Amino acid sequence: MNDQAYMAQALRLAEQGLYSTHPNPRVGCLVVAGEQVVGAGWHQRAGEPHAEVHALRQAGVLARGATAYVTLEPCSHQGLTPPCADALVQSGVQRVVIAMQDPNPQVAGRGIARLRGQGIQVDLLEGELTAAARALNCGFVKRMEQGLPFVRLKLAMSLDGRTAMASGESQWITGPAARADVQVLRARSSAIITGADTVMTDNARLTVRAEQLPLDAELRDLALSRPPLRIVIDGGLRVSTDLAFFIAGPVLVVTHQKPPANTANIEYIQLPEVAGHVDLVALLQELGRRGVNELMVEAGPHLAGAFMQAGLVDELYIYMAATLLGSSAQPLMQLPIDMMADAVRLKITEMRALDDDWRIIARPLPAH
Repeated sequence: MNDQAYMAQALRLAEQGLYSTHPNPRVGCLVVAGEQVVGAGWHQRAGEPHAEVHALRQAGVLARGATAYVTLEPCSHQGLTPPCADALVQSGVQRVVIAMQDPNPQVAGRGIARLRGQGIQVDLLEGELTAAARALNCGFVKRMEQGLPFVRLKLAMSLDGRTAMASGESQWITGPAARADVQVLRARSSAIITGADTVMTDNARLTVRAEQLPLDAELRDLALSRPPLRIVIDGGLRVSTDLAFFIAGPVLVVTHQKPPANTANIEYIQLPEVAGHVDLVALLQELGRRGVNELMVEAGPHLAGAFMQAGLVDELYIYMAATLLGSSAQPLMQLPIDMMADAVRLKITEMRALDDDWRIIARPLPAH
């Protein structure tokens, strides 16, 4: 096997941290002596040992003279755990292959410099594996580079682009397979955000539900141990805290009015007002400061449209059912566009059948 094959294996290890590492990145590590994998590890949760430490512990003395494959540049600073660069030096590895440099300003090349300064050969890969490593940590990378979370907008619609009946009834447009996929999407998110109308109309909880999460026992337990922060934008403080959304666990309420005092389960924050609504850019900046890597937007047509109109959506997950709801039903989003030249263009990156439904993943294209 070559460097690319070993790194691909390390990336598959890193993917196991998809649901539990935030605010940390997902990282995998292989230690290879000759052509034998003698150590393998992945980072599970913030505050716990990093991938390199798990792999080096497994390798033991066999790490001396070996090659380590790491999906992200080893850290060189003291955080909740000791620097991984030092652990690699002390292990006696001869060479370290890295998929991507760490965008964290506290690391940003210092880990590589530390290893090279101790006489270890360091090779930084380029190309598809580097792109895959960045994609795996899209939220962490964006937060480090821009101070903002990666925003993923989830939409469920009928074949005629409707999301609910005129009455607000929307359960269920899609089938069980699509709804299980949404549970996976929630589980990988650092936070889930919705609007006051969704909480009041649907009595939504927006929790990760163990019985619907199609993961093996270990990953499911990890996901449930680090549930996403649930956020509601309630500019006018209209939502009753007796609803299921608040009873289901801790909640962050975002408003532009003077908020009431926090309670055991509810934290309130006041952000600037723009045109009668909470400033979404200020909100994303605040969430970035709080360590939110990936933000999932599960909201009604007004808030979904507001995120799209502001150009704040990085990726859309659209679940489409083979159902027609008719012209009286509610539209996908409120997005006022008058001219074809102003239409929002999307690049579809994946289409997949989920039993009778379709999942479409798309990214907004830059405006011309």
